[in-house]
Amino acid sequence: MKEPPDAETLKRIADGLDDPVEDLVRKDSQFKKLELNEEDYVGNASAVIDLLSQKKALIQRPILVRGDLSKGQKVTACIGRPKEKIYEFFGQDG
Repeated sequence: MKEPPDAETLKRIADGLDDPVEDLVRKDSQFKKLELNEEDYVGNASAVIDLLSQKKALIQRPILVRGDLSKGQKVTACIGRPKEKIYEFFGQDG
């Protein structure tokens, strides 16, 4: 990720997310290595944003966004996993 989102952008993405906010966090080996507890992030946008602001490698990808993140408008966001969600987001059949 060349330019990871800052905390404000992460908040706007979280606000527009249809998925549970904790799904923004990758629960891979790095998450486990940091000895983080998944339950600390369930439904807790503030904790998710704080974590991802500090540990950018834990941001789940891809994140699809409809709208302009730079203009302060409400956006719609979706985590593109599994790949079928990408087709759903764009209103296409897989």
